[in-house]
Amino acid sequence: MMSGGLVIRQDAELDFLSLGALVHRLDPGIVPFRKATECKIHVSGGEFNVAANLSDCFGLRTGIVSAMSDYPIGDLIAERVRAMGVKPYYKHFKHNGVTGPNMAAVYSDRGHGLRAPVVFYNRANEAAAQLKPGDFDWKAIFAGGVRWVHCGGLFAALSATTAALAAEMMKAAKEAGAVTSFDLNFREKMWSIHGGNERAVEAIGHIVENVDVLVGNEEDLQKGLGIPGPEVAAKSKLDPSVFFGMIDQVVKKHPQAKVVATTLREVHSTNRHSWSAVAWIDGKTLSAPTVELDVLDRVGGGDGFASGFFYGLLTGESPEEALKLGWAHGALLTTFPGDTTMATLDQVRAFARGGSARIQR
Repeated sequence: MMSGGLVIRQDAELDFLSLGALVHRLDPGIVPFRKATECKIHVSGGEFNVAANLSDCFGLRTGIVSAMSDYPIGDLIAERVRAMGVKPYYKHFKHNGVTGPNMAAVYSDRGHGLRAPVVFYNRANEAAAQLKPGDFDWKAIFAGGVRWVHCGGLFAALSATTAALAAEMMKAAKEAGAVTSFDLNFREKMWSIHGGNERAVEAIGHIVENVDVLVGNEEDLQKGLGIPGPEVAAKSKLDPSVFFGMIDQVVKKHPQAKVVATTLREVHSTNRHSWSAVAWIDGKTLSAPTVELDVLDRVGGGDGFASGFFYGLLTGESPEEALKLGWAHGALLTTFPGDTTMATLDQVRAFARGGSARIQR
């Protein structure tokens, strides 16, 4: 099947497979951590979120390749992975009961109004950072066929060996006939520990040489791919001209890329965002509508976009419709607590068609 310039196989055991770290996010709601007395626990991971969304909302068969540390936090995470219907491929680590290896913790309050959310990590002795080339039998994993394979900059930034493992997987995925995607998700804090921007560009370059679909905004493209910024400044965060202005350089550097897409977000306050999305698909530039969001929890909106967008391409929707499905699902995701979806496919399709918040009876 051809979709947006991508050749997507139809016969496969899995529709979608991600490689990434599984984390647990501690969320005290609108209370900042220094005053928090209780937290909700959300299971997350930039790469896992896409697999979870595609399974739970969109009904696809998905899997996650990751590290699992055998202790109660690992058990909690593994239970949530099962609950979202995602098939796990774990390398198990024995926890020593004191120092790890650990499942990473992300701390993130929600902020409110003019007070922005604050995010920080504890990734000390993280099991996923110890993953390396050779840890997984890709031939066995791909034996039943996988249609689409995904990874992201969050996992690549964990250590020198995780970036090399991502590159190994992408190469194996292409050999197995899968479409490949990479969400640049550039985090300065994480790369600065492992050699900064130069190291990032080099590490990501080895991964992206086997990638068909890139997700990332102007900053991701500049810092993750080492592409110089455009001369023209954007009139607003919703102006797609800067993003589209960079595509020629992206494709010149990475000619195998068939699709580049990102969300556009103007933050008016923590709970009020203007939201849109844009894509370059096989030479065509497309823009989604702009909508005003009342945001409950912004974490995971970008992964929500990626999953809806990938679903559209995987199911042979038109490029315009695929972009709209991603835009709609990402918007809906900001209305739920946590990092993964609580939406239904009917809700996504209704919103993509221009639905409203009128009560559904």
